[in-house]
Amino acid sequence: MTYDPPRPAGRLLLTPEDKEAPARTRRLRRLGLGERPEPAFDAFADRLAEIAATPYAMVNFIDEKGQFFAGLHTPDGAGRRNRPTTVVAADGTVRVLGRHMARDHGFCPHVVVRHKALVLEDVRDYPRFAGNPVVDEMRIRSYLGAPLIDRTGIALGTVCVEDVTPRRWGRAGLDTIKALAAELVEQIALREGGGF
Repeated sequence: MTYDPPRPAGRLLLTPEDKEAPARTRRLRRLGLGERPEPAFDAFADRLAEIAATPYAMVNFIDEKGQFFAGLHTPDGAGRRNRPTTVVAADGTVRVLGRHMARDHGFCPHVVVRHKALVLEDVRDYPRFAGNPVVDEMRIRSYLGAPLIDRTGIALGTVCVEDVTPRRWGRAGLDTIKALAAELVEQIALREGGGF
């Protein structure tokens, strides 16, 4: 079964084909992840935002239907209180950021398909991402994310940080996000053993 079929000719393919989606969905359900917010993941997202000094940070699980932010840090703190946060889009309209996002929005679907971290210092420099709804609607300008690859080799989702200004993440930023992803994977592994 194939997900996110290619877009019509003449338009960029914004979301890569995700052949691992059915296995990921089964694994997430088995672990009890990706269906409800969890205080431990919110605390982890808060820590990500603090370390990276960014307004947005997420622990994101991606299944066949979409993305779910089990951990969410937003500038107004609404994510921690499990309430949607509002952002003013580039065109002046008000958008609501909740815990769910479509699969063709944002950058995390690329991270899980690639099984590799993604560094975007200025998303507008990359034609593939410049027209992404997250860029236009939320004014996101920089992204740093790493996959959460569990013991089965499946990328369950991502940890990521985003900023509304271009950022030079550098090697230190990349190493940090990868280390934090590995740390969270270890915590998730405890879930199978009855911990976390």
